[in-house]
Amino acid sequence: METMSSFMYYLFPAVGGYTLASLYLLKNPHILHKKKQTAFHCTHISHRGGSGERIESTIEAFTHAVEVGTEMLELDCHYTRDGYVVVSHDENLLRQTGLDANISDLNLEELPLYKERLEVTFYTGHYGTGSDRKFALLEDVFKKFPRMPVNIEVKEKNLELIEKVSALVKKYHREDITVWASVDSSIMKDCRKVNSTMPYMFTYMRGLQLLLLYYTGLLPFIALGESFLQYYLPQVINTTYIPEPGILRNTWVISLIQKLTLRKGLFQHLKDRGIQIHLFVCNEERHIKAAFAAGATGVMTDYPTLLSDYIRRHRPVT
Repeated sequence: METMSSFMYYLFPAVGGYTLASLYLLKNPHILHKKKQTAFHCTHISHRGGSGERIESTIEAFTHAVEVGTEMLELDCHYTRDGYVVVSHDENLLRQTGLDANISDLNLEELPLYKERLEVTFYTGHYGTGSDRKFALLEDVFKKFPRMPVNIEVKEKNLELIEKVSALVKKYHREDITVWASVDSSIMKDCRKVNSTMPYMFTYMRGLQLLLLYYTGLLPFIALGESFLQYYLPQVINTTYIPEPGILRNTWVISLIQKLTLRKGLFQHLKDRGIQIHLFVCNEERHIKAAFAAGATGVMTDYPTLLSDYIRRHRPVT
């Protein structure tokens, strides 16, 4: 009994001191960490170039998004059999073209055209159309928009693809404004190994680790290499975006995710450390409003005109 009393005598002050230090450093991260200085700050991000207003991931979509005021283009890349980096969300072309074939099995000249209209993945029942139905090359995007920040998601563990993307980034001198993104930590490891100078996103596992560090109070003491945090705005799930049958169909699960992840204390700490927070995919004004209210520094949308109009109407008067 005496041993237990002695243990508690030392435990309570230690836990109390740790808690106070953690809370203080959470609000004052500059004491331990130098604030990240990214080359750009974006409030307006166009998902696949704005797939609700033009056919996704085409040069026409990217051009339209830039014209209406986007500050970052989000896209995905795949590798053709003859060695070209093609901008496409899917590796398999069935959804986008009607052809059941993989990009990696085709030469560039064999790629079919996009369908005349495509359903917006994050806005069920709505479609994007446009006059441009050709698959774009990543190099053409870099040529046309030399100083536009681009977020490149790598979905496949293909070192040759990653090396080619890096080579194009270096060729066009845009390492400071091109961002590595992947949900897969092993893919991100390859991206970082090939080109460690580009800023990069939290992966899925790193995002879970971030939450664990936050809730255990360890976050203020830990260095973070990432410059961007991107993830779903929970409200869009089962409303505008209907996931495949599984755990995300459960409304209680979505409610729990929302409560656990949309933490203003966490977001403010990350912002104070220079880490940008992008919530996606917000295709209605109510979701754009909810994302900014939650503390997002930027919003990703399939409707760049809608987001530009919202930002213009809600920009603080100076």
